[in-house]
Amino acid sequence: MLSFSQTWLPYIYLYGAGGILFLTGVGLIIRHRTLDLNRRRHRKWFNILFIGFIWYALIHAVIILAAIKG
Repeated sequence: MLSFSQTWLPYIYLYGAGGILFLTGVGLIIRHRTLDLNRRRHRKWFNILFIGFIWYALIHAVIILAAIKG
C-alpha cells in the first residue's frame, strides 16, 4: 500500500509550489499591464489559464486515486 508521503505529498508540492509560481506569473502580467481584463479576449484567455491549471490538477488527482484503489 502506498503511503501519504508517496502519493499525496508530491501532488501537494507540485500543485502548491507550482500554483504559487503560476499566481506570481499572473500577478506580474497584471502588474505590468500586459493583460487588460477589460478586453473580452484577454478575459477569455485569463479564464482558460486558470481552468487549465485546475483541470490538470483534477486529472492528476483522479489518476492518483485510481492507482491507490487499483
